[in-house]
Amino acid sequence: MATGSSRLRVKHERDITQVEFVDRNILDEANIQQIGEEIASLIDASPSPKLLINFSSVDHLSSAALGTLITINNKMKARKGQLRLANIDPQIYEVFKITKLDRLFSIHDNAEAAIASFT
Repeated sequence: MATGSSRLRVKHERDITQVEFVDRNILDEANIQQIGEEIASLIDASPSPKLLINFSSVDHLSSAALGTLITINNKMKARKGQLRLANIDPQIYEVFKITKLDRLFSIHDNAEAAIASFT
């Protein structure tokens, strides 16, 4: 996978992998699949992954993207990892609440709060 075509910006700080999206709108099926694969490979690279997904640059998220997040969450649980979501736009957060995904994910107002919540 060529780094130039990555849909993610990845930063490693201490033992936490931080992921930010390149795209403002995560709607395209092919991009969502690529994002899922890129995050899966980050999870596989660590024996007990700590992953922060930062949504600060995201304006729109499709239901397929939510499905990919659920898959990522299941993969993290299987590897005994910790997943945090941060900086979710209020309109997108409403979708998390309506679908009750706000109960499934550990969602934080900002990256600093999310990082502080890792154990």
